[in-house]
Amino acid sequence: MSVAHILKTKGRGVITASPDDTVHAAAKTLSEKRIGAVVAVDRDGSIGGIVSERDIVRALAQHGAEAMNLKLAEVMTKQVHTCTPTDSEADLMGLMTAKRVRHLPVLEHGKLVGMVSIGDVVKFRIEAIEREADEMKTYIASAG
Repeated sequence: MSVAHILKTKGRGVITASPDDTVHAAAKTLSEKRIGAVVAVDRDGSIGGIVSERDIVRALAQHGAEAMNLKLAEVMTKQVHTCTPTDSEADLMGLMTAKRVRHLPVLEHGKLVGMVSIGDVVKFRIEAIEREADEMKTYIASAG
């Protein structure tokens, strides 16, 4: 299964923020949208970083309540790992495990076209396993 298949099912919408937004604004967005990360996009549309719940917790641990007034540019992860629509489920699992990330922005021809989370990968993997099990049951029942 490819990233394109996941995006076809879940959609290509990506919640973004500006690196100039505050941590408080990002935390509010994460809470309201029930998501774990936002992509920080520069004025020209390029990815400047990613801000996850982990980044916010680190900022709070380091700066206390003042962290909420910091700009995302001060707390975001600047080295963003990405994937493409042609990447496979195995590619995603390998990258997420090796880099210890839970969210991968999807780039196509250099443009942001989606976001895949570890939850998306697990969901689609479970569905594939269930489908395979049903096919095996059908095959065994028809062979008997």
